[in-house]
Amino acid sequence: MLGLGRALRRLGHDVRVLAPCDGPPPDAGVTPLGRSVPTAANGSVAPLAPDPSAQLRTIRALRDEAFDVVHLHEPVAPGPCMTATLFADAPKVGTFHAAGVSAGYRTMGWALRRVTDRLAHRVAVSPDAMALAEGALGGRYELLFNGVEVERFAEGPVQPTDGPTIFFLGRHEPRKGLEVLLEALAELPGDVRLWVGGDGPQHAELRSRHTDPRIEWLGRIDDEERGARMRGCTVYCSPSVRGESFGMVLLEAMAAGCALVATDLPGHRNVTTDGVDSLLAPVSDAHALAKALHRVLDDGDLRAELVAGGHRRAQELSMGRLAARYVEIYEAIGAR
Repeated sequence: MLGLGRALRRLGHDVRVLAPCDGPPPDAGVTPLGRSVPTAANGSVAPLAPDPSAQLRTIRALRDEAFDVVHLHEPVAPGPCMTATLFADAPKVGTFHAAGVSAGYRTMGWALRRVTDRLAHRVAVSPDAMALAEGALGGRYELLFNGVEVERFAEGPVQPTDGPTIFFLGRHEPRKGLEVLLEALAELPGDVRLWVGGDGPQHAELRSRHTDPRIEWLGRIDDEERGARMRGCTVYCSPSVRGESFGMVLLEAMAAGCALVATDLPGHRNVTTDGVDSLLAPVSDAHALAKALHRVLDDGDLRAELVAGGHRRAQELSMGRLAARYVEIYEAIGAR
């Protein structure tokens, strides 16, 4: 949302982002609505703000700002998004991100359909997200992949390395496949290092079982460090085993100039093409993942080809292009 807001401002539009904040607002254009509550969703954890005070702040902000268009990400998510879907008077665009299986959609689809009837235009960020929304909520959806702020990731400090380095960033939970990557590391040459960013429910267990000194456990890192490590690593690896609607972090790594190795999931294939801008390995296969990583680490020409392909793909899916299409949507529904 923040990236899209910045891109829209560069196109000359006034933008406010209404969202929960667990600290100071991360951007001058953010109106904080209160603290979020980590909530289990689709095998992961989503930050929601369902408390009444957040809904009152949402309604007040909608009234005070008098928006021409309201753009909602996950418009039926409990909290400010659903509140805005129900109470905003302005024309509304809804973007749907969730993919896979949704217990909420399955049990409440009949009621949520009435909520989404208030949307003037619906967007899905991947074919999987479109299939989930169409099946549960009905309606027609435009497919618009997520965008990346190319310059934001391509430029900036570089984290130095002592040798060939793999970077992983994500929640330490089964669906992200970190355990598969840690097993693959054992098959790689002794000079290969692994940066592990993030935390999660598996963190303590994985760290106690995988004590290889080549692993650097980074914990949570901020956006500046994330970009620096993407620009500094040799390979970015996403070993996810399920639940990826759109491999956004892969797109960020492409923009940063990373060579990519990932698992062969539909959500990853939305972003990457095997042999063009990434190498894709079978899901949950540590040996195959190690083989793909070894190829990229060992072959400078292959790395250069993947980085060049990734740069082209990041340009195709730039935030500037996405923002321009959303402006066309806003103008069309405003005219109606």
